[in-house]
Amino acid sequence: MGPWPGGPEAWPDEPRYDPELLVNGDTRNVVDRYRYWSMDAIVADLDTTRHPFHVAIENWQHDMNIGSIVRSANAFAAETVHIVGRRRWNKRGAMVTDRYQHVEHHEDVAALVRFARDAGLPIIAIDNVPGSVPIETTRLPERCLLLFGQEGPGLSAEAIDAAEQVLEISQFGSTRSINASAAAAVAMHVWVMQHVFR
Repeated sequence: MGPWPGGPEAWPDEPRYDPELLVNGDTRNVVDRYRYWSMDAIVADLDTTRHPFHVAIENWQHDMNIGSIVRSANAFAAETVHIVGRRRWNKRGAMVTDRYQHVEHHEDVAALVRFARDAGLPIIAIDNVPGSVPIETTRLPERCLLLFGQEGPGLSAEAIDAAEQVLEISQFGSTRSINASAAAAVAMHVWVMQHVFR
């Protein structure tokens, strides 16, 4: 989008609009209703409509999927993304959505569990391990924390032990598992289908 048409005399007189974007145009990857809004105004508006589920991912080996998970969490209006383990993560996959999505860090699983308990959020682990139940046949809690393992090893034993439920995404092909960011997107969509489109 180029500069706001008509010049300064045609600019909207509302504080949510960013004067620099009105002058120079808005090339950000945002939906049209947020075009020309300041970043703070977008975050404030999103905070009024975020869904009450959280997403967490273990990051022990610098998982490259975290950026994509943050992007999906933004798309599905998750309350917060929690990164467990290493603080550093590749933000390229987030496509700048980390500026609009709440992201918190926890040193270890124990710290995440403390947060979840204090917030009254049941931890729902997503991993295809023995004893897991199909997510497609399970009613997810409205307020919950969906926990994912990193690409390759999946969830740690400590994370699985901390979960109130362990769910799996049904698969029908030859591969043992799907990509961690794809799994997160599927699980978030299941939550949306159950609680938004009832």
